[in-house]
Amino acid sequence: MRIQPHNLRTPGPTPIPDEIYEAMSDPMINHRGPEFFELITECTAMLKQVFMTDNDLFILTSSGTGGLEASVVNTLSPGDRVLAASAGSFGDRFADMLDAYGVDTQRITFEWGEPIDPEAIRRALRDDPEFKAVIVTHNETSTGVTHDLQSISSVVKGEFGKLLIVDAVSSLGCVPLPVDGWDCDVVATGSQKGFMIPPGLAFISFSNEAWEAQQSSTLPRFYFDLEEAKKYLERKQTPWTPNLSAMYGLRVALENILEEGLEGVFGRHASIGQFTRDGVRALGLELLCADEARASNTVTAIKMPAHIDGEQMMELMRTEENVVLAGGQGKLTGHIFRIGHLGYVTEDHIQEVLDALGRVLPRVGF
Repeated sequence: MRIQPHNLRTPGPTPIPDEIYEAMSDPMINHRGPEFFELITECTAMLKQVFMTDNDLFILTSSGTGGLEASVVNTLSPGDRVLAASAGSFGDRFADMLDAYGVDTQRITFEWGEPIDPEAIRRALRDDPEFKAVIVTHNETSTGVTHDLQSISSVVKGEFGKLLIVDAVSSLGCVPLPVDGWDCDVVATGSQKGFMIPPGLAFISFSNEAWEAQQSSTLPRFYFDLEEAKKYLERKQTPWTPNLSAMYGLRVALENILEEGLEGVFGRHASIGQFTRDGVRALGLELLCADEARASNTVTAIKMPAHIDGEQMMELMRTEENVVLAGGQGKLTGHIFRIGHLGYVTEDHIQEVLDALGRVLPRVGF
Protein backbone atom coordinates (compact mmCIF):
# COMPACT_ATOMS: atom_id res chain seq x y z
CA MET A 1 0.00 0.00 0.00
CA ARG A 2 1.43 3.37 -0.99
CA ILE A 3 1.37 6.17 1.57
CA GLN A 4 -0.56 9.21 0.45
CA PRO A 5 1.21 12.58 0.77
CA HIS A 6 0.44 14.79 3.76
CA ASN A 7 1.23 18.36 4.61
CA LEU A 8 4.20 17.07 6.59
CA ARG A 9 5.02 19.61 9.30
CA THR A 10 7.43 17.64 11.42
CA PRO A 11 10.90 19.19 11.87
CA GLY A 12 12.38 16.31 9.90
CA PRO A 13 12.04 14.41 7.72
CA THR A 14 10.68 17.24 5.63
CA PRO A 15 8.90 17.39 2.26
CA ILE A 16 10.97 16.93 -0.88
CA PRO A 17 10.62 19.07 -4.05
CA ASP A 18 9.61 17.23 -7.21
CA GLU A 19 12.87 17.96 -9.03
CA ILE A 20 14.80 16.30 -6.22
CA TYR A 21 12.56 13.22 -6.37
CA GLU A 22 13.23 13.09 -10.09
CA ALA A 23 16.99 13.40 -9.66
CA MET A 24 17.01 10.60 -7.11
CA SER A 25 15.59 8.18 -9.67
CA ASP A 26 18.76 8.41 -11.80
CA PRO A 27 20.44 5.03 -12.42
CA MET A 28 23.13 3.58 -10.19
CA ILE A 29 26.75 4.28 -11.08
CA ASN A 30 30.12 2.88 -10.07
CA HIS A 31 31.06 4.71 -6.88
CA ARG A 32 34.70 4.12 -7.78
CA GLY A 33 34.26 5.55 -11.26
CA PRO A 34 34.49 8.97 -12.97
CA GLU A 35 30.79 9.81 -12.69
CA PHE A 36 31.00 9.59 -8.92
CA PHE A 37 34.25 11.55 -8.85
CA GLU A 38 32.37 14.43 -10.43
CA LEU A 39 29.36 14.02 -8.13
CA ILE A 40 31.25 14.08 -4.84
CA THR A 41 33.52 16.90 -5.98
CA GLU A 42 30.57 19.10 -6.93
CA CYS A 43 28.59 18.29 -3.79
CA THR A 44 31.53 18.85 -1.46
CA ALA A 45 32.36 22.22 -3.04
CA MET A 46 28.75 23.40 -2.81
CA LEU A 47 28.40 22.17 0.76
CA LYS A 48 31.41 24.24 1.76
CA GLN A 49 29.60 27.29 0.42
CA VAL A 50 26.51 26.49 2.50
CA PHE A 51 28.64 25.82 5.58
CA MET A 52 30.55 29.02 4.80
CA THR A 53 33.82 27.26 5.47
CA ASP A 54 37.20 26.50 3.99
CA ASN A 55 37.66 23.66 6.48
CA ASP A 56 37.65 20.02 5.45
CA LEU A 57 34.14 18.76 4.87
CA PHE A 58 32.90 15.19 4.52
CA ILE A 59 29.71 13.52 3.32
CA LEU A 60 28.84 10.46 5.40
CA THR A 61 26.21 7.85 4.63
CA SER A 62 24.26 7.97 7.88
CA SER A 63 21.66 9.98 9.71
CA GLY A 64 22.58 13.25 11.35
CA THR A 65 23.27 11.31 14.54
CA GLY A 66 26.07 9.54 12.70
CA GLY A 67 27.61 12.93 12.01
CA LEU A 68 27.43 13.75 15.72
CA GLU A 69 29.03 10.43 16.61
CA ALA A 70 31.79 11.15 14.10
CA SER A 71 32.37 14.51 15.78
CA VAL A 72 32.89 12.77 19.13
CA VAL A 73 34.98 9.73 18.19
CA ASN A 74 37.38 11.74 16.02
CA THR A 75 38.23 14.38 18.63
CA LEU A 76 37.93 12.93 22.14
CA SER A 77 39.35 10.23 24.38
CA PRO A 78 37.95 8.38 27.41
CA GLY A 79 38.29 10.60 30.45
CA ASP A 80 38.48 13.86 28.51
CA ARG A 81 36.57 16.54 30.39
CA VAL A 82 33.86 18.06 28.19
CA LEU A 83 31.25 20.69 28.99
CA ALA A 84 27.86 19.75 27.52
CA ALA A 85 25.42 22.67 27.37
CA SER A 86 21.82 21.56 26.99
CA ALA A 87 18.33 23.04 27.09
CA GLY A 88 16.31 20.26 25.49
CA SER A 89 16.01 16.67 24.39
CA PHE A 90 18.63 16.78 21.64
CA GLY A 91 21.17 18.58 23.80
CA ASP A 92 20.66 15.86 26.40
CA ARG A 93 21.06 13.16 23.78
CA PHE A 94 24.35 14.64 22.59
CA ALA A 95 25.59 14.51 26.19
CA ASP A 96 24.35 10.93 26.47
CA MET A 97 26.57 10.08 23.50
CA LEU A 98 29.60 11.40 25.37
CA ASP A 99 28.66 9.27 28.37
CA ALA A 100 28.42 6.18 26.17
CA TYR A 101 32.04 6.67 25.11
CA GLY A 102 33.39 7.19 28.60
CA VAL A 103 33.99 10.91 28.28
CA ASP A 104 34.04 12.86 31.56
CA THR A 105 30.91 14.84 30.80
CA GLN A 106 29.99 17.90 32.86
CA ARG A 107 26.43 18.91 32.03
CA ILE A 108 25.24 22.46 32.28
CA THR A 109 21.48 22.54 31.82
CA PHE A 110 18.92 25.25 31.19
CA GLU A 111 15.14 25.34 31.35
CA TRP A 112 13.53 23.74 28.31
CA GLY A 113 12.16 26.57 26.20
CA GLU A 114 14.85 28.99 27.39
CA PRO A 115 18.09 29.81 25.56
CA ILE A 116 21.53 28.67 26.68
CA ASP A 117 23.25 31.48 28.59
CA PRO A 118 26.80 32.16 27.32
CA GLU A 119 27.66 33.71 30.69
CA ALA A 120 26.98 30.37 32.41
CA ILE A 121 29.38 28.70 29.99
CA ARG A 122 31.96 31.40 30.76
CA ARG A 123 31.64 30.72 34.49
CA ALA A 124 31.97 26.96 34.01
CA LEU A 125 35.09 27.30 31.87
CA ARG A 126 36.60 29.83 34.27
CA ASP A 127 35.98 27.53 37.23
CA ASP A 128 37.51 24.46 35.58
CA PRO A 129 40.44 24.97 33.17
CA GLU A 130 40.63 21.21 32.49
CA PHE A 131 37.77 21.24 29.99
CA LYS A 132 38.99 20.12 26.57
CA ALA A 133 35.83 20.88 24.59
CA VAL A 134 32.32 22.28 24.68
CA ILE A 135 29.40 20.70 22.85
CA VAL A 136 26.22 22.57 22.03
CA THR A 137 23.08 22.06 19.97
CA HIS A 138 22.59 25.18 17.85
CA ASN A 139 18.87 24.78 17.23
CA GLU A 140 16.97 22.74 19.83
CA THR A 141 14.26 21.02 17.82
CA SER A 142 12.45 19.77 20.92
CA THR A 143 11.76 23.28 22.23
CA GLY A 144 11.80 25.59 19.22
CA VAL A 145 14.78 27.61 20.44
CA THR A 146 17.84 28.71 18.45
CA HIS A 147 20.73 29.30 20.83
CA ASP A 148 23.12 32.22 20.44
CA LEU A 149 25.97 30.22 18.94
CA GLN A 150 27.92 33.30 17.93
CA SER A 151 28.12 34.52 21.53
CA ILE A 152 28.78 31.00 22.80
CA SER A 153 31.68 30.69 20.35
CA SER A 154 33.10 34.05 21.38
CA VAL A 155 33.35 32.65 24.92
CA VAL A 156 34.48 29.11 24.12
CA LYS A 157 36.95 30.02 21.37
CA GLY A 158 37.67 33.69 21.84
CA GLU A 159 38.20 33.67 25.59
CA PHE A 160 39.23 30.12 26.47
CA GLY A 161 40.46 28.49 23.23
CA LYS A 162 38.55 25.27 23.81
CA LEU A 163 37.35 22.93 21.08
CA LEU A 164 33.78 23.79 19.98
CA ILE A 165 31.64 20.92 18.66
CA VAL A 166 28.22 21.86 17.25
CA ASP A 167 25.06 19.91 16.53
CA ALA A 168 23.61 21.85 13.59
CA VAL A 169 21.21 19.16 12.40
CA SER A 170 18.12 21.39 12.35
CA SER A 171 19.80 24.74 11.72
CA LEU A 172 22.44 24.59 9.01
CA GLY A 173 21.09 25.56 5.62
CA CYS A 174 18.12 27.32 7.22
CA VAL A 175 19.46 29.97 9.59
CA PRO A 176 22.83 31.75 9.64
CA LEU A 177 25.74 29.61 10.77
CA PRO A 178 28.99 30.88 9.24
CA VAL A 179 31.28 28.07 10.38
CA ASP A 180 34.53 29.94 9.81
CA GLY A 181 33.14 33.32 10.84
CA TRP A 182 32.03 31.91 14.19
CA ASP A 183 35.19 29.79 14.59
CA CYS A 184 33.38 26.47 15.01
CA ASP A 185 35.72 23.48 15.05
CA VAL A 186 33.31 20.65 14.25
CA VAL A 187 29.84 21.17 12.82
CA ALA A 188 27.57 18.26 11.92
CA THR A 189 24.19 18.22 10.22
CA GLY A 190 21.87 15.88 8.33
CA SER A 191 20.17 15.68 4.97
CA GLN A 192 16.51 15.38 5.92
CA LYS A 193 15.91 18.89 7.22
CA GLY A 194 17.16 22.08 5.59
CA PHE A 195 18.69 20.19 2.68
CA MET A 196 15.29 18.92 1.47
CA ILE A 197 16.31 15.33 0.73
CA PRO A 198 15.50 12.07 2.55
CA PRO A 199 17.37 10.81 5.61
CA GLY A 200 20.58 9.01 4.81
CA LEU A 201 23.40 11.56 4.60
CA ALA A 202 25.32 13.50 7.22
CA PHE A 203 27.71 16.38 6.59
CA ILE A 204 30.55 17.36 8.90
CA SER A 205 33.14 20.13 8.79
CA PHE A 206 36.48 19.74 10.56
CA SER A 207 38.86 22.59 11.46
CA ASN A 208 42.64 22.52 11.86
CA GLU A 209 42.14 22.50 15.63
CA ALA A 210 39.83 19.51 15.25
CA TRP A 211 42.53 17.67 13.32
CA GLU A 212 44.99 18.42 16.12
CA ALA A 213 42.52 16.87 18.57
CA GLN A 214 42.07 13.92 16.23
CA GLN A 215 45.77 13.11 16.42
CA SER A 216 45.55 12.42 20.16
CA SER A 217 42.01 11.01 20.23
CA THR A 218 41.81 7.36 21.28
CA LEU A 219 38.10 6.65 21.02
CA PRO A 220 37.37 3.65 18.77
CA ARG A 221 36.27 4.44 15.24
CA PHE A 222 35.97 2.53 12.02
CA TYR A 223 32.97 3.48 9.86
CA PHE A 224 33.18 7.11 11.06
CA ASP A 225 36.97 7.46 10.83
CA LEU A 226 37.44 10.91 9.28
CA GLU A 227 41.12 10.31 8.64
CA GLU A 228 40.06 7.54 6.27
CA ALA A 229 37.38 9.79 4.80
CA LYS A 230 40.02 12.43 4.10
CA LYS A 231 42.34 9.96 2.38
CA TYR A 232 39.54 8.73 0.14
CA LEU A 233 38.21 12.21 -0.61
CA GLU A 234 41.63 13.10 -1.97
CA ARG A 235 40.91 10.37 -4.55
CA LYS A 236 37.34 11.72 -4.98
CA GLN A 237 35.81 8.73 -3.24
CA THR A 238 34.32 7.65 0.08
CA PRO A 239 35.74 4.83 2.21
CA TRP A 240 32.43 2.98 2.25
CA THR A 241 29.54 2.63 -0.17
CA PRO A 242 27.76 6.00 -0.46
CA ASN A 243 24.03 6.63 -0.67
CA LEU A 244 24.07 7.42 -4.38
CA SER A 245 20.37 8.24 -4.75
CA ALA A 246 20.51 10.72 -1.87
CA MET A 247 23.62 12.30 -3.36
CA TYR A 248 21.85 12.79 -6.69
CA GLY A 249 19.16 14.66 -4.76
CA LEU A 250 21.75 16.55 -2.74
CA ARG A 251 23.37 17.97 -5.86
CA VAL A 252 20.04 19.41 -7.04
CA ALA A 253 19.16 20.66 -3.54
CA LEU A 254 22.47 22.46 -3.22
CA GLU A 255 22.09 24.01 -6.66
CA ASN A 256 18.65 25.26 -5.60
CA ILE A 257 19.95 26.67 -2.30
CA LEU A 258 22.82 28.49 -3.94
CA GLU A 259 20.60 29.79 -6.73
CA GLU A 260 18.23 31.25 -4.13
CA GLY A 261 21.25 32.58 -2.25
CA LEU A 262 22.00 31.97 1.41
CA GLU A 263 20.61 35.35 2.44
CA GLY A 264 17.44 34.51 0.54
CA VAL A 265 17.18 31.14 2.27
CA PHE A 266 17.73 32.67 5.70
CA GLY A 267 15.27 35.48 4.97
CA ARG A 268 12.62 33.03 3.80
CA HIS A 269 12.94 30.96 6.94
CA ALA A 270 12.83 34.06 9.13
CA SER A 271 9.70 35.30 7.38
CA ILE A 272 7.92 31.95 7.58
CA GLY A 273 8.99 31.46 11.18
CA GLN A 274 7.46 34.80 12.11
CA PHE A 275 4.35 34.02 10.06
CA THR A 276 3.95 30.76 11.98
CA ARG A 277 4.38 32.32 15.41
CA ASP A 278 2.01 35.18 14.60
CA GLY A 279 -0.58 32.74 13.28
CA VAL A 280 -0.34 30.50 16.34
CA ARG A 281 -0.78 33.44 18.69
CA ALA A 282 -3.76 34.67 16.65
CA LEU A 283 -5.45 31.33 17.40
CA GLY A 284 -5.08 32.04 21.12
CA LEU A 285 -2.29 29.51 21.65
CA GLU A 286 0.88 30.11 23.67
CA LEU A 287 4.42 29.52 22.45
CA LEU A 288 6.88 27.57 24.58
CA CYS A 289 9.71 30.00 23.77
CA ALA A 290 8.80 33.40 25.18
CA ASP A 291 12.01 35.04 23.92
CA GLU A 292 11.17 36.23 20.41
CA ALA A 293 14.82 36.91 19.63
CA ARG A 294 15.71 33.25 20.25
CA ALA A 295 12.58 31.65 18.75
CA SER A 296 13.53 29.13 16.09
CA ASN A 297 12.85 29.88 12.45
CA THR A 298 12.84 26.15 11.68
CA VAL A 299 10.33 24.79 14.21
CA THR A 300 7.73 26.32 16.50
CA ALA A 301 6.82 24.66 19.80
CA ILE A 302 3.31 25.41 21.11
CA LYS A 303 2.00 24.71 24.59
CA MET A 304 -0.83 22.19 24.52
CA PRO A 305 -3.87 23.75 26.23
CA ALA A 306 -4.33 21.87 29.49
CA HIS A 307 -8.04 21.18 29.10
CA ILE A 308 -8.04 19.63 25.63
CA ASP A 309 -7.33 16.11 24.44
CA GLY A 310 -3.98 16.61 22.71
CA GLU A 311 -3.85 13.12 21.24
CA GLN A 312 -7.28 13.59 19.69
CA MET A 313 -6.25 16.95 18.27
CA MET A 314 -3.14 15.48 16.63
CA GLU A 315 -5.13 12.55 15.27
CA LEU A 316 -7.85 14.77 13.80
CA MET A 317 -5.23 16.97 12.20
CA ARG A 318 -3.71 13.92 10.54
CA THR A 319 -6.79 11.93 9.54
CA GLU A 320 -9.26 14.69 8.69
CA GLU A 321 -7.06 17.65 7.78
CA ASN A 322 -4.13 15.77 6.20
CA VAL A 323 -1.67 17.71 8.35
CA VAL A 324 1.04 15.88 10.29
CA LEU A 325 2.42 17.72 13.31
CA ALA A 326 5.09 16.66 15.81
CA GLY A 327 4.42 16.04 19.48
CA GLY A 328 6.61 16.83 22.44
CA GLN A 329 9.70 14.87 23.45
CA GLY A 330 11.11 13.81 26.78
CA LYS A 331 9.58 15.72 29.67
CA LEU A 332 7.54 17.81 27.20
CA THR A 333 5.66 14.77 25.88
CA GLY A 334 1.96 15.58 25.98
CA HIS A 335 2.64 19.19 26.97
CA ILE A 336 3.48 20.71 23.58
CA PHE A 337 3.07 20.14 19.88
CA ARG A 338 5.39 21.39 17.17
CA ILE A 339 5.11 22.79 13.65
CA GLY A 340 8.15 22.29 11.45
CA HIS A 341 8.86 25.01 8.89
CA LEU A 342 12.27 24.28 7.42
CA GLY A 343 13.63 23.25 4.07
CA TYR A 344 10.96 23.03 1.38
CA VAL A 345 8.25 25.22 2.89
CA THR A 346 6.08 28.17 1.88
CA GLU A 347 3.62 30.40 3.71
CA ASP A 348 0.82 28.52 1.94
CA HIS A 349 1.94 25.29 3.63
CA ILE A 350 1.79 27.00 7.02
CA GLN A 351 -1.52 28.71 6.29
CA GLU A 352 -3.02 25.27 5.64
CA VAL A 353 -1.83 24.20 9.10
CA LEU A 354 -3.26 27.30 10.78
CA ASP A 355 -6.60 26.94 8.98
CA ALA A 356 -6.78 23.28 9.98
CA LEU A 357 -6.01 24.10 13.60
CA GLY A 358 -8.75 26.72 13.51
CA ARG A 359 -11.22 23.98 12.55
CA VAL A 360 -9.95 21.24 14.85
CA LEU A 361 -9.32 23.09 18.12
CA PRO A 362 -13.01 23.91 18.80
CA ARG A 363 -13.82 20.22 18.29
CA VAL A 364 -11.49 19.19 21.12
CA GLY A 365 -12.73 21.78 23.57
CA PHE A 366 -10.53 24.79 22.97
